[in-house]
This record gives sequence, C-alpha cells and structure tokens, in this order.
Amino acid sequence: MYTVREIARSLDLPAEGDLDLVIIRAAEPQDAGPQDLAMATSAKYGENLPQGSAQVALLWQGADWQALGLKAAIFAPRPRMALGGVSTLLDRGQGFETGIHPTAVVHATAVLGDDVSVGPLSIIAAGAKIGAGSVIGPHCYIGAEVEIGAQAQLREMVSIGARARIGARFRAQPGARIGSDGFSYVTPEVSGVENVRKTVGDQGAVQAQSWMRIHSLGAVSIGDDVELGANCTIDNGTIRDTEIGSGSKLDNQVHVGHNTRIGRDCLLCGQCGISGSVNIGNNVVLGGQCGAADNIFIGDGVIAGGATKIISNVPAGRVVMGYPAVKMETHTEIYKAQRRLPRLMRDIENLKKAVFK
Repeated sequence: MYTVREIARSLDLPAEGDLDLVIIRAAEPQDAGPQDLAMATSAKYGENLPQGSAQVALLWQGADWQALGLKAAIFAPRPRMALGGVSTLLDRGQGFETGIHPTAVVHATAVLGDDVSVGPLSIIAAGAKIGAGSVIGPHCYIGAEVEIGAQAQLREMVSIGARARIGARFRAQPGARIGSDGFSYVTPEVSGVENVRKTVGDQGAVQAQSWMRIHSLGAVSIGDDVELGANCTIDNGTIRDTEIGSGSKLDNQVHVGHNTRIGRDCLLCGQCGISGSVNIGNNVVLGGQCGAADNIFIGDGVIAGGATKIISNVPAGRVVMGYPAVKMETHTEIYKAQRRLPRLMRDIENLKKAVFK
C-alpha cells in the first residue's frame, strides 16, 4: 500500500488534497472503493465516479477534483503513461517464492547471479548463466549455455533452447518457447513450391518427393527490455541467430521464423506470423494476425493494420493494410469499391437489358 503522496512522487506528477490517504489498489471509477485509486483519466471516465466510492483518483489535467467529490487527486498530462507507472507500482506479482526450490534441478556448471529465484520443477542446464535478481518461475527449462541478463522475469512453463543469448530485464509470459528448430526443409530436386515462386502460376507436372530436414545451427539472440507473450514461439536461425532488438514486445501466440531479424522497439500483436529470413526495421507495429512472407524487408516505422498479409517489401514509414498489403488509403478505396459491387452489377444488368431492347 502507498500514500497518495508516495504515488505522486513516484510518477513525478502533481497532486492536491489529503496526500496522506492510503491506496491499496487501482480500480475503474465505477468499481473504486475508499482505498482504491480510481483511474478516471478523462472526463468520459470521470462521469462514472459517482457510481463508486473513490476518495482519490488519477485525473486529466484541469479536472475539478473537488466538484467530483474527491478528497485528493493526482493529475496526469498523459494519462496512459501515468497508468503504466501506477500499474508498475501496484503490481502484486505472482507470489513466487524466493530462493532455489528443492525440486528444481540446477546443473553444477550453471552460474546464477545474486538473488536469483528458481521455482518448483524448473531445470537449468549445463553452462547456463542467469543474471542477478532474475526470477525463473515453476516448470521452466533453461537450456545449455543459455545466457540471460539481470532482472529477468519468467512466468511458468517458459522454455529456452540451448545457446540463446538474452539481455537484461527480459519478461516472458506462460508457455513462451525460445529456440525451437526452424521450419526448414529441402527436396532432392526443385520442388513444386520453388517452381511456383518462379512462375507465379500453375506448377505444371508434379514430381512426388520427400522433404529432408535442414537443421538449425544458429540460436536466438534477444536484446534488453524485450517482452514475450504467452505461447509466443521463436525459432533458431539456420546458420546465424534469429534476432530480436532491444525494447521490442511480442504479444501472445506470435511466431517468429528462423533467421528473422526484428529491430528495436517493435510491437507485434497477437497471432502475428513472421516467416523465415524477414528483416524488420525499428519501431515497426504489426496489428493482430498480420503475416509476413519469407525473405522480405519491412522498413523502419511501418504500421500494418490487423490481419494484413505482407508478401513484398515495405518501405520505411508506410502504413499498410489488406491482403496483399497495400497503402491504407488504397485499401480503403478498394473496400469502398467492393461495397458498391452489388449495385454496380445491378446497374450493368439494367444497361444490358436497355441495350438489347
């Protein structure tokens, strides 16, 4: 629990009223109780304050906190940014125990920094190095020669394959998988897929062949402050490492194929699928269920709307949407035209009848 004064000081934000009131948790305005911080970050949300019993709220700049019936208020010029600080401060965590659980298996050659916690039934393999202050949750697997920086937070059932290198302050949600083999196979002769790539049409005569595995000799390299969502999967590189730049955040069920390079501070939303050998620049945002074909580049600052399928290179700064991906304004025009198609077809039928007459 914190006083209003402590929260305001932590967020470096101005506050007014009784700053010694104690806050236990954050709540939406209509649900807030006397010891909750109501997140009334705009006038729209402020209207819901009378439905609850909050005494303190996080408010937008210029709000009349006394008219809202509050005893104290914290003011935020950028409320969503303040929400990030409040959530960090009031996060109660998962309640994982400290220290090395007796059921954990830690190889004699593994090196654990100061204050590392390892949960029940977790395994840390030979030669692994885990930075100070890291928390390895229950049922995790850290492979041979893996290196993880300080202050990592691994939720339950995270697995990291051999020789992955991960920076500081890494976070992984339940079920994240790092370092699986890449989906890479080859046929003795040129395959139908290779022919279609050349012809962009029918493959012609089909030759039945079996697929031979190409093993993944690379690993995965991840920068600082990277976060992976639940059931996120990242494949090893074939020869070189698959790479994820510092500050990038990958949502639940995102898949990153072998050899792909993701730049700094990217956001990949839920169920994105990135094929192998894709080069993604910095500050790229891919909406939910986006897909990227292999061996293309996506430039710095690109934004792709949800369910966009990118099958060719995208220059820096472009906003794209659709399948295949086109400029967002072009996609909007196409969508409007599709909406008009039934009417246009009726008009064409009427014109045909008129011409025949």
